[in-house]
Amino acid sequence: MTRPVYPGGLSAISDKYDAILCDVWGVIHNGRHAFDEACEALVRFRDQGGAVCLITNAPVPRAQVIQYFDPLGIPPQAFDDCVSSGDATREILSERPHEVFWRLGADEGFEHDKFLYEGLDLQFGEMKQSNTVLCIGLEDQLNDHPDDYRDRLAEAADRGMEMICANPDMKVRIGDQLYWCAGALAKVFEEEGGSVIYPGKPHDAIYDLALSRLADLGVEPGAGRVLCIGDSPATDMMGALKRGYDGLYVGTGLKQHGDDFAAEVEELLAEYGAKAAYAMPGLAW
Repeated sequence: MTRPVYPGGLSAISDKYDAILCDVWGVIHNGRHAFDEACEALVRFRDQGGAVCLITNAPVPRAQVIQYFDPLGIPPQAFDDCVSSGDATREILSERPHEVFWRLGADEGFEHDKFLYEGLDLQFGEMKQSNTVLCIGLEDQLNDHPDDYRDRLAEAADRGMEMICANPDMKVRIGDQLYWCAGALAKVFEEEGGSVIYPGKPHDAIYDLALSRLADLGVEPGAGRVLCIGDSPATDMMGALKRGYDGLYVGTGLKQHGDDFAAEVEELLAEYGAKAAYAMPGLAW
């Protein structure tokens, strides 16, 4: 596998790209505060004429993602637009008005799942009365483990139900803690023979939506001139690889880097069968 290049900052490679698709949680903030150097890097890239679309697997619409930016200290000058797995999921849900959904998630929890389907007039029911699993997260994100759901998910799979996974991430870092996400439940469902639709990274729907939003702003990047930045090999770097984009892995998210950052990155990428064109301990200009 080709080893990543380790630039001193985004400025060393920025002239190669017209647009950046940048992950949010773990790259520009940790759920508690903004990463100032990362935000400054995106501001500087835009000052040079580049466009930035934030792209997140958060299972809520764009409005709920960005409402936390100001309290966290993320400047509006750091991005042109933002798309979420929640946005892409809503598009899929809107095409299924006659289905009954078995909802997995916790209203008013970290996911704030009501925003995902608010205004879509969906029908919800218990598992045995439903057609499709809408997986938004764990019912108790602080205390539950994905295996706690295995029996119910196995029964749903046996019934031939399909799952829509609103957040493909396995875990998210909130402050110094890692918490399970909907993607971990989707993995259990697949292990039990279930079929899953993933609107978020690393799958196409969210990237198509991001490029559409940029096109609405008059930005249509040339071939090979999109850079994906993220902290997850499984979603950010695999998504870039599938789309044929360059990826920049940053080490501020899921795993805290030690003394040999390069060795850790290459081991991590190999573990997931992913690759990255570049890697940095944290996004900076």
